[in-house]
Amino acid sequence: MIPRYQTVIFAVLLVASLAMGVALWQLRERAHKRLVAGEDSAPTRAPLVAPAEQATLLVASDADSTLRDQVQSLPLPADPGARARAVLGRLLELYAAPDATHPVPGGAGSVAQVFLMPVPAPGSNAAASRPAGSSATGANPTTASVPASQPSEFKGPELAVVNLTGSFAAGHPSGIETETLTVLSICGTLHANLPRVTQVRFLVDGQQRATLAGHADLTRTYLAAEAVPSESAHP
Repeated sequence: MIPRYQTVIFAVLLVASLAMGVALWQLRERAHKRLVAGEDSAPTRAPLVAPAEQATLLVASDADSTLRDQVQSLPLPADPGARARAVLGRLLELYAAPDATHPVPGGAGSVAQVFLMPVPAPGSNAAASRPAGSSATGANPTTASVPASQPSEFKGPELAVVNLTGSFAAGHPSGIETETLTVLSICGTLHANLPRVTQVRFLVDGQQRATLAGHADLTRTYLAAEAVPSESAHP
């Protein structure tokens, strides 16, 4: 015969187990409802895709040291800075391809940012060329770091500040001709798609760098007119 105290203990444990089971079931239902409510309040949205447009790329060829026009269709954002980054990304994708006419590793991710600012008038002070969003005591983006915000679109000639990644510069083939072709093809591609860009400067990881890979000068301002495509003329 089972002692009375064991019967009482068994009954208490049975009631406790049932109570815990009910509590866990209720917690599970509440968690499920919260999950469903969260999905309903934040529905999945399809990413916005920019419409495809015709872009002109100035593609370098190591075989004859020339730049040639190449028209491609690609999605181009409305924002000028993002637009410039998109066309340069496609240009560098071509250079990273196995059959590239100008092999350079890195691809589209090698362009961290393209910042546009008005070309300073001759004799103007530094403040005239300072982009919107930078302070009077802040660093000039053409000699130090890239500003965090993009300025509004300008009506006159523009200076494009192209911020390349350090890995792109580190992996770029060294040589005056190959480096010059890369620099000029970037300048020419910017001008072909944003005609107001008449000058280009380069940064690497947001800082000024002496050369691209030991030869092409990155401390100077390049004129877009220097990158006129030609079937026979060397850059």
